[in-house]
Amino acid sequence: MPRATGAQNGTPDSVPIRDPHTQADQGLWDCLLDYQRTYIALRNFAEATRRGYASDLALFIGHLTDTAGVASVEQINKRHLHDYFAELDRQRQAGATRARKLAAIKSFFHYLQDSGIIDQNPACGLPRPKQEVRQARVLTRQEYEALRQACNGHARDAALMELFLQTGLQLSEVASLTLADLHLPIRSEERCIGAVTVTGKGRKRRTVSLNSKACEALRAYLGSRRASNGSPVFLSRTGSGLTSRAIQRIVQKYMSTAGISGASVHTLRHTFATHMVRKGTNLRVVQEALGHTSLLTTSVYVSLARELMDQQLQANAL
Repeated sequence: MPRATGAQNGTPDSVPIRDPHTQADQGLWDCLLDYQRTYIALRNFAEATRRGYASDLALFIGHLTDTAGVASVEQINKRHLHDYFAELDRQRQAGATRARKLAAIKSFFHYLQDSGIIDQNPACGLPRPKQEVRQARVLTRQEYEALRQACNGHARDAALMELFLQTGLQLSEVASLTLADLHLPIRSEERCIGAVTVTGKGRKRRTVSLNSKACEALRAYLGSRRASNGSPVFLSRTGSGLTSRAIQRIVQKYMSTAGISGASVHTLRHTFATHMVRKGTNLRVVQEALGHTSLLTTSVYVSLARELMDQQLQANAL
C-alpha cells in the first residue's frame, strides 16, 4: 500500500495515503485521521509533539498492515506490540527513540479506548524502553570564549549565541521568540537586568532573567533594525524569522570556526547549567531558568560541574 513520504519527514499531515479500493486496513487509517483531528487537539499537544506522534503512528500502522496483516484496530493485541518493538530493537533504534514511539502508541490506544472503539487497551502495562545514559557535552571556558570570538562583528549571531549561553534556553524557545517576549531595561548599564518570557515543553510559560551581557548583545543587534512588537527577535536576511534549522546551521558554523567538535545547540544549554552550578548558583535558580519540573533533573549538573572542575584543574596544573 502506498504511504505518504510526509510520515517519514515528520510533517503535520504525515498520514499515509490510503487506497479507497482496499478495505483491509481502512479502519486503521481512519482512526489515525480522527486521532489527529480530534484527540491531539483536545490534549493541546505542542506542534512538535503532534508532528512526531503522527509520524510515529503512521509507521506503526504501516508495520501492522504490511507485516502483521492486521485489518482493524480491534485485531491488535499485545503480541503485535511486542513484535513491533522487537523489530525496532533489531533495527538498533535508540532507547530514546523507542520510548518516544511508545508514548505515541499509548496515546493512540488511550484515544481508541476513550472513544469506545476498543474495550481492552493492549498498550496498557508495556514497559518503557531503557534509555542509554549519555555523557552531556559541556564547553570549557576556552571553548565558549572562542565561540564568542568567532561571532565577533556579527551583531545578530553574537546576540543569538549570548542568549543561549546566558539563559540555557531550548532551541525551539529561541526560534519562537518575538520582540513582545523581551523586556530589556531602559538604561544600558552594568548590573541592569532584563527578562525574556518563553513557551517551553507542555506549552508552559516561564520568565527567565537576562543578565547585562545578554541585554547588551541584544541591544546591539536590535538597535540595527526596525521591527514591530510582534516581529520575531532573530531575522534572516530576507526579513523572516529564523527557523530552528537555520539557527542550528548558524551555531554549527561558528562551532566549526572556533574548532569545537562533538557539540550542538543543546550543548550550549548544558554549558550554561554546568558553569552556573560550578560558580555556585543556587540549584533552584538553575532549575527555574531551564524550566525543569523536578529538581532531580537539574541535579545532574552538580556531577557535571564536578567533572569539569577536575578536568580543568588537571589540565591547568601548575
